[in-house]
Amino acid sequence: MELLIVLSVVAFLAILTVVAGIKTVPQGQQWTVERFGRYTGLLQPGLNLIVPFIDQIGHKINIQEQVLDIPEQDVITQDNAVVRADGIVYYRVFNATKAAYEVANVENAIASLAMTNLRAVIGSLTLDESLSGREKINASLLQVLDGATESWGVKITRVELRNIQPPENLVRAMNLQMTAERERRAQIAKAQGDREAQITRAEGEKQAQILEAEGRKEAAFRDAEARERLAEAEAKAVQMVAEAADKGGPQAIQYFIADKYVAAFKEMATNPNSRLVIVPTEMSGLAGLAGVALESLRAMQPPAPTPGSASANPWARG
Repeated sequence: MELLIVLSVVAFLAILTVVAGIKTVPQGQQWTVERFGRYTGLLQPGLNLIVPFIDQIGHKINIQEQVLDIPEQDVITQDNAVVRADGIVYYRVFNATKAAYEVANVENAIASLAMTNLRAVIGSLTLDESLSGREKINASLLQVLDGATESWGVKITRVELRNIQPPENLVRAMNLQMTAERERRAQIAKAQGDREAQITRAEGEKQAQILEAEGRKEAAFRDAEARERLAEAEAKAVQMVAEAADKGGPQAIQYFIADKYVAAFKEMATNPNSRLVIVPTEMSGLAGLAGVALESLRAMQPPAPTPGSASANPWARG
């Protein structure tokens, strides 16, 4: 019976020793080993063996990239405007030993350092620069925090300014200013549009006047050319009449006048749109003119050959 109790105690101690000497570290973590309170080594992910009851696990360090919130706080800008700002920090432990023993609480240390530098960076900028210079603020914070945490075995990978909230009265003033600026731009755009429209209309009217003047010029040129051609035709007709009168004598002139007179009277008499008919006082005058024309025509014709002449008898040739 006593032997059974002793064996049971020995087995329990053996199991307890094995459990105390075997440590399984999960992926993404590193554990520090302490012997009587002093750092002796670092356990990597997987199965690890330590001296039971002598070696102890000191710190369990997460070496994955982590996100840390920068608490919201009031910050005074360079032009004495109070804004509320917060952000986030991405960091990763690259040296678990330093992160465990160089700083008491790495997360609190990073958060405090980020808050302090956030106030310093925004305090060196004006309100407009703070609201529009997020990239500049992020770059400055990243440079400062990465340099300060290097001795802690921590790498700052990214810093993002999440929110910058100015006071309500300042927001209202900014909205009024923005509205006024947009109205000013709209008025300028409208004025420029009206100006361009007036210029376009003036250009159109100018082109129309130019085209109209060119049309009048072309029409005047055509009219002058037509009158010139008519004058040439009339001159040629007068020349032909003069030549005929020169060849035919007074009889030709009398015939021409009588013919014109009869044609003019005929046109007036046969015009369906004319309500007025001019009739000579003496109808015998019209008949006399016709007779004069007939006599003038006969006089202009060559004399008829006599019966005994050679021209009357084509066969009478010597």
